[in-house]
Amino acid sequence: MQKRPLGRSHIAIAPLVLGGNVFGWTADEATSHSVLDAFVAGGFDCIDSADVYSAWVPGHTGGESETVLGTWLKKRGRRDDVVIATKVGMWPARPGLSAKNIVEACEDSLRRLQTDYIDLYQSHRDDAETPQDETAEAFDKLVKAGKVRALGASNFDAGRLGSALDVSAHKGAARYDTLQPAYNLMDRGIEGPLLDLCIEREVGIISYYGLASGFLTGKYRTAEDYGKSPRGGGMKKYLESEKGPRVLAALDAVAAETGATQAQVSLAWIMARPGLTAPIASATSVAQLEELMGAARLTLSSAQMRQLNAASA
Repeated sequence: MQKRPLGRSHIAIAPLVLGGNVFGWTADEATSHSVLDAFVAGGFDCIDSADVYSAWVPGHTGGESETVLGTWLKKRGRRDDVVIATKVGMWPARPGLSAKNIVEACEDSLRRLQTDYIDLYQSHRDDAETPQDETAEAFDKLVKAGKVRALGASNFDAGRLGSALDVSAHKGAARYDTLQPAYNLMDRGIEGPLLDLCIEREVGIISYYGLASGFLTGKYRTAEDYGKSPRGGGMKKYLESEKGPRVLAALDAVAAETGATQAQVSLAWIMARPGLTAPIASATSVAQLEELMGAARLTLSSAQMRQLNAASA
């Protein structure tokens, strides 16, 4: 499997990232460890988490995902063959991108992850209240100290990402080498200035919501299907849009031609898009993960890409 670089960093990853948002939430520790074992056994290496995962769950406080990931790292006894990505700035207990918060949050994450370095440390969202110079200097110190290997941003617009890159360049500091935005066949909002900036400045994109919260698996076809999962109610906006049924029809056609599932086609489309390094996808079982990993072995033809592009335009 050919690996892809994370921007200008010296890190390269397989073209699918495992989302850790479900660890310790909808996947308990034992299940999470099984999924992680299967992911690495399948030839993949990058796992994405955040300090805020899963503070939104009643009874949780945050840090649950990193804690589960940390017990797995300790149990397997190998660290240098996986790429661990986590994020700072969105957790109410550790909000924003001030220098103080970044340093303290990093130490907290390192402790929960039971490791002495983070491969990719990301700003979970922009912080307009903190000067970008301050943020850049704090991250740069972590890189120089060997606690972080590379930096990334998430949920930044083109203007703020561009200015952050300029600040880092002016200071000679470590810069954001990745961007983590939402991107899928139903949401192509990054196309335009933001995607153009990432391609021009060599910022790798690792996108979330690759399956549009499950809509692109094809299991939601009518209002009766909304009850299939807790996320089902959110499918109405897709199914009742002009684009939703059109995209499902195109997915069905390409899936029939390739023998792949709709989910695999959806993720393979992202992998083949210009500027995209890898989509992030979560799994709560090994069986579900096996399907997702199949996307990396699927090559879509030019005609199939055009069909999907047109349906999702």
